[in-house]
Amino acid sequence: MQKIVLYNPQAVFYTMPLGLLALASALDPARYQVQIIDGRLERDPVAAVLKATEGALCLGVTVLTGAPIRDALKISRAVKAQRPDLPVVWGGWHPSLFPVDTLAEPSVDISVQGQGEITFAEIVERLAAGASVAGLPGSASRSHGIPQLGPPRLMQAVNTLAPHRYDLIPVERYFGLKRQRQFDYISSAGCHFRCAFCADPFVYKRKWAGLDPARVGEELEQHWRRYQFEEVSFQDETFFTYRDRVIAIAEEFLRRGLRFAWTATMRADQGARLSEADMALCVRSGLRRVMIGVESGSQEMMDWLAKDIKIEQVLESAAKCVRHGVGVIFPFIVGFPGESDASVTATLEMIKRLRAMSPLFETPIFYFKPYPGSRITDEVVRQGYALPQTLEAWADFDFIGSSGPWVTPERERLIERFKFYNRFAGGSQSLLRWPLQQIARWRCANDFYALPVEKLVVERLRPLPKLS
Repeated sequence: MQKIVLYNPQAVFYTMPLGLLALASALDPARYQVQIIDGRLERDPVAAVLKATEGALCLGVTVLTGAPIRDALKISRAVKAQRPDLPVVWGGWHPSLFPVDTLAEPSVDISVQGQGEITFAEIVERLAAGASVAGLPGSASRSHGIPQLGPPRLMQAVNTLAPHRYDLIPVERYFGLKRQRQFDYISSAGCHFRCAFCADPFVYKRKWAGLDPARVGEELEQHWRRYQFEEVSFQDETFFTYRDRVIAIAEEFLRRGLRFAWTATMRADQGARLSEADMALCVRSGLRRVMIGVESGSQEMMDWLAKDIKIEQVLESAAKCVRHGVGVIFPFIVGFPGESDASVTATLEMIKRLRAMSPLFETPIFYFKPYPGSRITDEVVRQGYALPQTLEAWADFDFIGSSGPWVTPERERLIERFKFYNRFAGGSQSLLRWPLQQIARWRCANDFYALPVEKLVVERLRPLPKLS
């Protein structure tokens, strides 16, 4: 039996490594022993990977654009220095966007693009047979030292793929790190929609595929009886893509007597189309929270972003969630190229309006980052914006960091102060935080953010994270 080692780089979030579980589960367990190492769980990730890769057939690394690249490079270079003949394979979002550029890094031998289960399994089969991986669909590799891109691979029907083997990861440790018994699960791949700031249309070509409801119910029942989790977090890009499928999944949970809460992603138009009876059924089956990406409070900006939703649908979905006691995370993005003061003001007003509707609503604000593969990024690059040219530079390209060149210092100052006070103004607070909540509510109600003494004190005591 040959050994395959898979590595998940360090990051500040603790979602279970579902991408690596998908790869591992697609391999024949009778022929391959798979070891998953998560850098977030290791005291010394380099030592752990070097020990694990002794005698291995290859090392696979999943790589997200941003800070995780730094750790991926550290691990790959350490392995290559000690085991120069061991093939190192990168997959995930960044290699999917830059398959050939990734191979400029000497420690990376092969990159995988898009949905990787079948591609990686075929790479492993060829490596085991001592055959070349050149020209393999969905991958890039070197031929005589020159990076060569294989043809694209068609999206695989997810129902043909093997169930994820959660026994390959320490599930209880993730519960501990999350401080809740929350189980991560993905029931679909891809996204039909065309948002101009998102790389999904580039990677998945606006295609979507979902598991059958019966399979979702069966798998989650097995996992629930084994791990006794309290909540399922669906990691789908758009879980509510098809109403009939969502209702069938909810009915599966009820029929099987599964007693856990669940959270999922939803578009505002999808929420608006759900009937009151549909929402009630979802809540009975355990729905407790959804995430609805709004991005902007300006209809003009929404149209430019190709969101294909209306402000009225956002408010209708929000009101429906209020009626059914469902919490919502409404992410917003500011700082788009050419965004007007009026657009930013409309966004801040929409945030205040939503937060006033329910203490169960959250409205995080992010700055636009020109992530590769999106229409807006293509436009700003044509206009002269320079994307990072090295993997090290991409490692500093992060969604929590600076606001970017399209936001003036004055506007950034306003947004940062608003973010702080809006965070404390909503929701229920402890007795100790009550005075700050009252101040924050007054500031937000009066749009007065000057002399932010409270912000300076709190952030000195509890600095915000800088990297993903």
